Amino acid sequence: MKSLRTVLGQPSWRLASKEVEVFVTQTGGHTGPVTFDRSGRCLQPLAVAPWAEEECDPGTPAILKVLRGDFFCLPFGGNETVADGERHPVHGETANSVWTLESLEAGQGTARLHASLKTKVRRGQVDKHLLLVDGHDAVYSRHVISGMRGAMCFGHHAMVRFPDRPGSGVVSTSPFVYGQVFPEPTERPERRGYSMLKPGAEFTTLEEVPTLFGASTDLSRYPARRGYEDIVMIVSDPDVPFAWTAVTFPRERYAWFALKDPRVLRSTVFWLSNGGRHYPPWNGRHVNVLGLEEVTSNFHYGLAESVRINPLSRRGYATSHLLGPESPTTIPYIQAVASLPAGFDRVAGIEVRTDSTEGVVLRSASGKAVPVPLRLGFLRGEGR
Repeated sequence: MKSLRTVLGQPSWRLASKEVEVFVTQTGGHTGPVTFDRSGRCLQPLAVAPWAEEECDPGTPAILKVLRGDFFCLPFGGNETVADGERHPVHGETANSVWTLESLEAGQGTARLHASLKTKVRRGQVDKHLLLVDGHDAVYSRHVISGMRGAMCFGHHAMVRFPDRPGSGVVSTSPFVYGQVFPEPTERPERRGYSMLKPGAEFTTLEEVPTLFGASTDLSRYPARRGYEDIVMIVSDPDVPFAWTAVTFPRERYAWFALKDPRVLRSTVFWLSNGGRHYPPWNGRHVNVLGLEEVTSNFHYGLAESVRINPLSRRGYATSHLLGPESPTTIPYIQAVASLPAGFDRVAGIEVRTDSTEGVVLRSASGKAVPVPLRLGFLRGEGR
């Protein structure tokens, strides 16, 4: 296709505004690399796998060959268990298959991309819509699922890259109602993988999460625990107007943050990837990466474990969503960056702006406030 160009090993489409440049891979629809603040510091907070331009083993799933930025998963998870005759690839066809570009256009202060994918395992269609707005350091994503029937888990899979210094970034979230470490070891030594957190441990704050060694560790400071790979999940408070996840880089003086509707994307999976996998293509070199994955799912198990009754659903936390062919399901998601003043230590809150400009205000624990223009109505289906 004429508009495709190869970027870090993958044929990709380019979408750009004055502030933001996004490349979207044809295979898997991964958004990355993404550059924010193009007229200034050209910030690239999202990770790209270190093997992006290497020749991978022929049996390597497409998702791993492409792995970068953020991508939409349907169903979310490993999908190792067949569910009602459906065998989905890791994180679904949406993260592995070839997308079709429907339109790519710019004008009147916006840039838009529309791509589509006709799914085969569970027949239907997924439409990917990306929007950039001049004056906004943000990427607006909307996925529309149509023609499918039955329970489904799904989610976004953003991966943030941290400077190579212990604790270079500070992680914070909107209020959550439940937190738990993945119930099984994330990695096992006999498979050349290592994890540190205590399987199944519950927690109420990211700053104190139990480890296998009888102590607790602070997940709000990252990178940390080099040589280990761990996964935890928090369930968002469903009563807030919007839920958020943020990473503050005090020395670099900027923050990356994501906004969602917690009634659509119920939870956040944290994938703490810091060199704990020693099998190909990881080979111990995927370090300083934190997946902040906004999902409706039972951890990263997959479809079968998410749609059936499970420990989370018994607690009243939804791990799947019922799709109906008569009414499409829309999943909106916003990720953005904001430059920070000196002394802004961490994002302690994100609030709706009360002045005449639509957007949010990032508030720090140290008392600083940073206004950010955003189309918050996008999360409610407005201003598409």
